[in-house]
Amino acid sequence: MQANPEPTRPILVAGATGYIGGRLVPALERRGLRVRCLARKPEETREKLGPGVEVVAGDVLDRASLDDPLRGVQTAYYLVHLMANDGDFEEKDRQAARNFGDAAKAAGVRRIIYLGGLGDDADPNLSPHLKSRHEVGEILRESGVETIELRASAILGPGSLSYDMVKSLTDRLPVMVCPKWLDTPTQPIAVDDVVSYLVKSLDLPPGESRIVEIGGTDVVAYRGLIEEYARRKGLHRVLIRVPVLSPWLSGLWLALVTPNKFTVGRHLIEGLRNPTVVRNDSARKLFPDVHPVGIAEAIGRAVAQEERGDARGVHGAKAVA
Repeated sequence: MQANPEPTRPILVAGATGYIGGRLVPALERRGLRVRCLARKPEETREKLGPGVEVVAGDVLDRASLDDPLRGVQTAYYLVHLMANDGDFEEKDRQAARNFGDAAKAAGVRRIIYLGGLGDDADPNLSPHLKSRHEVGEILRESGVETIELRASAILGPGSLSYDMVKSLTDRLPVMVCPKWLDTPTQPIAVDDVVSYLVKSLDLPPGESRIVEIGGTDVVAYRGLIEEYARRKGLHRVLIRVPVLSPWLSGLWLALVTPNKFTVGRHLIEGLRNPTVVRNDSARKLFPDVHPVGIAEAIGRAVAQEERGDARGVHGAKAVA
């Protein structure tokens, strides 16, 4: 039984012009579903999406603006991250999730599908970024609307922040002084597999809220991503490990090669001190038709897409998140 069997009812996507949203929207369209996208600036957003997509005005930080966009919606995707904003991103993420959950409950939404981050809730040293991702999921569940929270580690695809970090570092630095976080275990996942999980979350039978950990087939250190990318590109790179290089200093180092994404990159690096691996195999049971690939395949796909000039999302959605 499908949770959202009525193709005439719109599916709302909050965060449609972000990296994942720009790939999710056309995937939903291919299923013949009606897609409605929430946007603070509808005119600008409409240019980035297909002609069949409905774009409505709304801001997750403005509770009153969410009532009309959620009217008639059975399933809503929440792909909003506010790390790039100035100020306290944790409080803004908190408020946005409360607004969205409250409005969804009032509108009679049956399911929220949210993409968060992996990481152990019991880890006392969990980074602010990962703590915030988990807190958003908790707030959405507390709204009373059934929430499917998919937790992922680094997402690999052309234009994703994780992939762009690896690409920038490897392309520009023949010799890298490697901080300790490059040895932290992670379980990256290809962007196509993330989208598959998001789409197939529509088909889960109704029930209680749940957290589903998703990842590719490989558990590697972040340095393994650099080495695989270098291998794919035919680059010889020397990685020199040092015992101490704080996440904050790592962020400054990162700014040398990715200055346009320094703020978000610094938050991401702070999260790399925490292992982000799948500890629960419920995804395999819930989504038997999704077969995630390993890092070699994921990075190979990304490199091939870039070489074809296909690094942007379908409909030209800008990869910004």
